[in-house]
Amino acid sequence: MNDDEKNMRLALAEARRAYEEGEVPIGAVLIDEGGILVCGNHNRIEQLGDATAHAEILVLRDASKIFGRRLTNCTIYSTVEPCAMCAGAMVLSRVGRLVYGAVDSKFGAAESIFNVVDNPALNHQLKVTAGVLEFECRELMKKFFEKRRF
Repeated sequence: MNDDEKNMRLALAEARRAYEEGEVPIGAVLIDEGGILVCGNHNRIEQLGDATAHAEILVLRDASKIFGRRLTNCTIYSTVEPCAMCAGAMVLSRVGRLVYGAVDSKFGAAESIFNVVDNPALNHQLKVTAGVLEFECRELMKKFFEKRRF
């Protein structure tokens, strides 16, 4: 198992926590340049009553308390392609790299609908690796939404 898969498994564990709490099962972790887990979180929108409480935003907030507002030497692992809000926050935080699992064909802002994270018009671009443990990430989302329909 490579480092990307190992770290995505940590994000998947966060996503499973979200699932168990009735939240959309998206998890994220932030790893520093030394490969150390800095922080992890999962969607908490319902729990906090906050539309901005996405896993990636919560992780960025936690990491900024440690590193300040520039996270250039950090990698965010997210189980699902980030939305425009999260992608924009990653750019503004100067995250060095994004690794995500499943594509989000409705809200994705790293390749699906928009390309915020690697847009040459912006003053910072992230390196992106997509599709890490894609099947597991996608299946958890699928299971969650199938359960909600019944």
